[in-house]
Amino acid sequence: MKTFFTLFLLFLRIVCFSQEKYNSENYIVTLDDIKSTTFLKDSTANALVIYEQGKSHVDRNEYHLITVIKRKIKLLKREGFDNANIVIPLYITKTRYEEVESILATTYNYVNGKITKTQLEKKDIFTEAYDENHTLIKFTLPNIKEGSVITYSYKLISPFMFNYKSWNFQSEIPKLYSEYNASIPANWDYHVKLIGGKKLFKNESVIEKRCLEVSDGSYADCSNSMYVMKDIPAFIKENYMTTKSNYLARIEYELKTFQDFQGQISNYAKTWETVDKELKIDKNIGKQLSKSVDFDEILPAHIINESDPLKKATAIYQFVQNNFTWNEEFQIFKDVSIKDLLKEKSGNVSSINILLHNLLDTAGIDVKPILLSTRENGLITTIFPVISEFNYLIVQATINGTSYFLDGTDKFISFGDLPFRCLNQFGRTLDLKNGSDWIDIKPGKASTYFYKADLNFEDDQNLTGTVNTKYTGYHAIDTKKRYFSNKEAYLEDLENKSPYIEINDYEVENNILENPDFQETYTIDYDLNTNAESIYLNPFFKIFFSENPFKLQERTYPIDFGYPDNYFYMVQINLNNKYEVIEKPKEIMISLPNNTGSLRLSCSLLNNSVMLMMKVEFKESIYPPEYYPYLKEFMAKVVDTQKNSIILFKKI
Repeated sequence: MKTFFTLFLLFLRIVCFSQEKYNSENYIVTLDDIKSTTFLKDSTANALVIYEQGKSHVDRNEYHLITVIKRKIKLLKREGFDNANIVIPLYITKTRYEEVESILATTYNYVNGKITKTQLEKKDIFTEAYDENHTLIKFTLPNIKEGSVITYSYKLISPFMFNYKSWNFQSEIPKLYSEYNASIPANWDYHVKLIGGKKLFKNESVIEKRCLEVSDGSYADCSNSMYVMKDIPAFIKENYMTTKSNYLARIEYELKTFQDFQGQISNYAKTWETVDKELKIDKNIGKQLSKSVDFDEILPAHIINESDPLKKATAIYQFVQNNFTWNEEFQIFKDVSIKDLLKEKSGNVSSINILLHNLLDTAGIDVKPILLSTRENGLITTIFPVISEFNYLIVQATINGTSYFLDGTDKFISFGDLPFRCLNQFGRTLDLKNGSDWIDIKPGKASTYFYKADLNFEDDQNLTGTVNTKYTGYHAIDTKKRYFSNKEAYLEDLENKSPYIEINDYEVENNILENPDFQETYTIDYDLNTNAESIYLNPFFKIFFSENPFKLQERTYPIDFGYPDNYFYMVQINLNNKYEVIEKPKEIMISLPNNTGSLRLSCSLLNNSVMLMMKVEFKESIYPPEYYPYLKEFMAKVVDTQKNSIILFKKI
């Protein structure tokens, strides 16, 4: 019987797979493409790219970059219909522009045993002005249904050989086959970057002789490359990650040099020595960094007269925080003006932090600016300079041998800390005299969330007592923002998260914004609302993690917390001889691989009191993808641990 069921299940699996005969070998739509209704490798997928191909080459006459794109998509569910809305962005300048030609789009359905085709009409293709540098071409495939197969193709013509066409192998839906062909004449030499960590199924290159010729007989050979990936999973965003552009599998090009047919070479790829020289004379960076500031006019006397360097630097930092407002602009190489900032009291990130730099420099503090890219902007290329990838500027101050990262744009950030958006692995320190260098951007210490409760059983069977919480690091920053922005809303939210607990006598220790930590104390009254002989009491009055943030079957990109993180929970419940403990949580002690994190739970009885302690520790800021299954299991255990109960029996 067991053998029979095994064979039966195997038969069902073969039948299911037989329903998925997608033609991923070419652009032709087959009957199997249309009749297949599932994608067993990812049952959550609402659409599937069956086949896609891109081909780029340089036009022999105009030297424009021509790219022909073909794509075949299966719409599995209604939620996948957005994949039938096609947007083609075109880049434009005042003198040149990209354009698109030969748009062909078709929807295939299977109706009453027959294949039907519905063509896109030209009147349903729209052009939309997006901004001064982009125009959008939009169209929607007609007559789509669950099970439809859509195909579309177009030719993109670009005069911008500086930006050779990049190719995304991965997207928000899975792909069976993705191919990109690049034909590059020897005149153009590019850095080629394969991003995302996924391996190519095929990577082939051949030389095509005399692919470009000019009237005087000069010619160039082409390097023709084919890149293929197969069975590419959908990219699914999840908690604890930076921007998805860091991880999407794709190929990108950065122009290094161009050589015309007369032999003249133009260099586009720069060295850091060249970049440093350019930044030194740049009106938005070097010129602003060298501007003198009227120290005595800007700062109050008590800051000017401070003799201790650390106290003086801290006071200058807090002065900039409290007197100048960041306008939320990230363009660090545009509209930077200390003069305008002093007048308007508002400016972009470069203006504010260059002012901070210059004030500290005038005060005799050793300071340097640091260029970086924020978490949402993406990781920086380190093998060669790509100055356009930087979108943020901070300051490094070194005092008595200790270095501090400073950012004056956020009044909630303490001296030596950075906004969370800046925690993106590394930055470039600008020393315009001695040359720039890479620097790690890491928080100085772990962030902690500490919760301690001392409770007693009163005569009315209520639990009452005092709660003390302390937040440090980024937990403190987030809590300060919520509290100081709206204290009433903060308290209301605190009570709403504990519907059976009444909160009174709320106080904040050191109730000032400049305090790096946030500490609060309050009393609670927990109505057990029972007259039963026994009580199932969950001792976790504060839940750190209500659900597991990790839900994917597999994660191919790092788990980026941004900073080491600690959670402490302690509760003491005085039973007052009213109850005895029948059952208590068992001790737990588990660790992540290589001791990079741990969970500990202990519960003991002492002098008619229950003592419970839990500690969750993440020692690393970033965990590689190989740690994902361990972290997923670890977090599941943390969530489950907070559901533990203590069983109490009423004493007679």
